[in-house]
Amino acid sequence: MTPLADSICDVPGIRVGHAQNDAARTGCTVLIPEHGAVAGVDIRGSAPGTREIETLKPVRLVTRINALLFTGGSAFGLDAAGGVQQYLEEQGVGYDVGVTKVPIVPAAVIFDLNEGDAFTRPDKQMGYTAAVNASLQFPGSGRLGAGTGATVGKLLGPQCCQKGGIGTASRKIENIWIGAMAVVNALGDVIDPESNEIIAGATNPDSNEFVDSMSFLAQLPKRSFPDSTNTTLAVVATDAELSKDDATKLAQMAQDGLSRTIRPAHTPFDGDIVFGLSVGNKSNKLDTMVLGAFAAELVAKAILRAVRIANSV
Repeated sequence: MTPLADSICDVPGIRVGHAQNDAARTGCTVLIPEHGAVAGVDIRGSAPGTREIETLKPVRLVTRINALLFTGGSAFGLDAAGGVQQYLEEQGVGYDVGVTKVPIVPAAVIFDLNEGDAFTRPDKQMGYTAAVNASLQFPGSGRLGAGTGATVGKLLGPQCCQKGGIGTASRKIENIWIGAMAVVNALGDVIDPESNEIIAGATNPDSNEFVDSMSFLAQLPKRSFPDSTNTTLAVVATDAELSKDDATKLAQMAQDGLSRTIRPAHTPFDGDIVFGLSVGNKSNKLDTMVLGAFAAELVAKAILRAVRIANSV
């Protein structure tokens, strides 16, 4: 096994691009697999905002996606997918329907409308810009792209939360690359699973110390909570050849990365979603269980990197 590398772009053929409006605190991030990707998805949160998710089911006709979009702006931000489609159509990329090629671009959103300007959201132009910006280089972490307006630790409301963001990580096992990218906009606290310490979360406005959301829930189990303002999005990718079923299982196991680092996770007020992608044709000498186990570790590391960098700036 090789040591942890840098990012999901270490998986051959994956490009990532960001676009954002810093003043409005919102943005989007696009992942473009250069030769398409077999994809699966696992949705655990109760408040997801998505587009083209049904396409990913194993029994559906389309076998490969052409890009994946993570965006702010809540459901309004799904408009940015049109810009990604426009860019890909101009490149002659998409599902061939004879008269044209239709780019397949699943998308998922976070709620960041209360962070900046609620009426400025990612749109078609921003999605197009993110696609143009997509490269094979390290995509950065922190308050970028879809993570620009992300926050964590919101049990006490937005005035007591801390910054979320976007993070990435990767590693190589034998000849197989696995990478992860996560946009962290969680209701719960973010925990370092090795030390069990809170590294970002709800804070006491008087002392600025962490409240510990789980302890808070135990004391006030029947209080009302802010709803529909949270979501953690993640994608794990590998150059191992996988079926749709395998990619779905990869996404399911990768959800453990959220559970290890976010407390609580997968709540009724989060729209947590993880995608699994296969972008290569390497013979999968690793069991899907092995890929999924390390995918969960990489999602956890991507989450930690996102909030550490976001809150250090």
